[in-house]
Amino acid sequence: MSLTCHAFIATSLDGFIARPDGSIDWLDPFNSGAEDHGYDAFIASIDGIIMGRGTFETVRNFAQWPYAQPVIVLSQSLTVEDVPADLADTVVISDMAPADLVTVLAFEGWQRVYVDGGRVLQSFLREGLLDEITQTRVPVLLGQGRSLFGSLPEEVSLTHQTTRSFPSGLVSSTYRIMR
Repeated sequence: MSLTCHAFIATSLDGFIARPDGSIDWLDPFNSGAEDHGYDAFIASIDGIIMGRGTFETVRNFAQWPYAQPVIVLSQSLTVEDVPADLADTVVISDMAPADLVTVLAFEGWQRVYVDGGRVLQSFLREGLLDEITQTRVPVLLGQGRSLFGSLPEEVSLTHQTTRSFPSGLVSSTYRIMR
């Protein structure tokens, strides 16, 4: 079996993943309660996470580290010294190109990777490395912020897999990327 890359990301109804300053505080009212919005099953199905520097800097400041799986942070500026000591066994900093990293991880036996962070997700999509996107739309309009997809060099065709709505008002759709 070959390695597949999957995104699982929340956006405002107008398509933003964060405020212009990178803040995701608008998600807080939807993170409380018993609904996991499909995340627990998704995260249990993956071997590891590839994220960008900005996402890592946000997540490492959470009260508790949210991942049991290994995390690879793609960055040209971070070094091993930027990884807190308590995460040294789980977090690796890499400056590899996405395609090279995917090749290495497939060779190591990884089968499903969670790709997280706007720029990293966009680079995987542009390079044809992303296989599936689960986008959860949050019922809030930010008006401005960081776009999920940004500009693309060409049209990307998707096939709808599933859609679920939740009592909180969130709607989650999964799409397979056509090649």
